[in-house]
Amino acid sequence: MNSHGKDIKVFTANSNPDVAKGIVDILGISLGKSETTTFSDGEISISLCESVRGSDCFIVQSTCSPVNNNLMELLIMIDAMKRASAARITAVIPYFGYARQDRKSKSRDPISAKLVADLITTAGADRVLTMDLHVPQIEGFFNIPVDHLIGSPLLASFIKNVDGFDPDEFTVLAPDLGSITRARQFATRLGCPLALIDKRRQRANVSEVVNIIGDVKDKKIILVDDIIDTAGTICNAAEAIVNIGGAKEIYAYATHAVLSGQAIERLEKSLIKKVILLDTIPIPEEKMLSKFEILHVAPLFAEAIRRIYIDGPVSSICD
Repeated sequence: MNSHGKDIKVFTANSNPDVAKGIVDILGISLGKSETTTFSDGEISISLCESVRGSDCFIVQSTCSPVNNNLMELLIMIDAMKRASAARITAVIPYFGYARQDRKSKSRDPISAKLVADLITTAGADRVLTMDLHVPQIEGFFNIPVDHLIGSPLLASFIKNVDGFDPDEFTVLAPDLGSITRARQFATRLGCPLALIDKRRQRANVSEVVNIIGDVKDKKIILVDDIIDTAGTICNAAEAIVNIGGAKEIYAYATHAVLSGQAIERLEKSLIKKVILLDTIPIPEEKMLSKFEILHVAPLFAEAIRRIYIDGPVSSICD
């Protein structure tokens, strides 16, 4: 591919090599050659093994666990490209770590999401391409363009293509107030009614279900959230809507599979029949459950990268 005098190059560090490979296969180009190594004291070293002078460069790297290592790999690769005279550098971040630290919840708290945005900008990125930020206002933390993809079209398309799908049998459920907008958009795409769980969080990673707003009795429920971390919220919601609300079947849909702490154990024992996830974060073999279904984001990111490269509109991809 060659447009407006610049060639396109896609590189990856260690967090998303499969997504990066999927992207370049769709674009019909080769993955950029680079080496990521670690010194004995833990310092990260990046070497670009081909010229990027005058190139339109895209770095595919989620800042997932190990969060700080993956973030540093991204920052150092951006810096390497800037010093090697790349024409434009786009940080492609399928999962943006630190996104949940987007505000001061108490006095003297940092706003770490803003700090990370500043680091990426200062390192030399010209723009950011990401998916399902925990809160959309994080886009405003950057002083460079941000293209924000959403995962719900992929998830909605999957369920619509399931044999025998009938929107009248399903209700989309927001497991907490923070996910209500995402769940409403998802329900609209499917033509399903919407319900909400009102809960109060007692302390970090511990939640208490208080009330179910909406009709879930004898319904197939689609629980929608952006992140499954410890899985406490989504598993508690599933238990409540079956035991209290009388729901028939539970399906969970989420973009980012953080899956930390007791998440796998909770999901395995939960009343959730199937968990549909996107591969913005790679799931190691030891965490894969039979109830997991993984959908690939590479086609969506490849199309976004193609449009950025030709200076085309990106927002219409997710319409």
